[in-house]
Amino acid sequence: MKTKTKTTTTTRKPSPQRKAPIKSSKENLEEVFEDLLKDIYWAEKHLTKALPKMSKASFNEDLKAAFDSHLEVTEHQVKRIEQCFELLDKKASAKKCPGMEGLVKEGEEVIEELTEGHARDAGLIAAAQKIEHYEISAYGTLRTMAKVLGKAQCAELLEETKDEEAEADQQLNDLAERINQMACELGEEVE
Repeated sequence: MKTKTKTTTTTRKPSPQRKAPIKSSKENLEEVFEDLLKDIYWAEKHLTKALPKMSKASFNEDLKAAFDSHLEVTEHQVKRIEQCFELLDKKASAKKCPGMEGLVKEGEEVIEELTEGHARDAGLIAAAQKIEHYEISAYGTLRTMAKVLGKAQCAELLEETKDEEAEADQQLNDLAERINQMACELGEEVE
């Protein structure tokens, strides 16, 4: 006959660990806001390096001018972000933005893979519009957080930038309609 052996397990009390002070939701939201601000700061600074390359690779003079003009606008946007950091009594610092890095890489691939002409310009516009949509979303989110957090001056600065990004997107859209048509017409002539 088999006898059952009873196993006993002892439970240990968890050792008391020092817990970090619990932050309020507002404090957590402030951290998220600052983190996103660092992210878009890096993104804009990265874009100031990419726009001259996109301009140089453009075939259409209006597209070149649009990229050159947006470079100036982007440099002012970087200054606005720095103003937001000042309003928060924080030193402006950047955090690598993988989203912008990937979007800029798409533009670089267009330059590498397509020969100069209207089709490459159409690809550059597509890449640039992806960037604009990313920025419109980022600035809209930041503006909303700033409003909720009672940072009205930051909200105004971020709204101004969001509006500029929307204008740039519309300008690119208008150029795309013309440039895409030119690419198609040239394609028909070749056949």
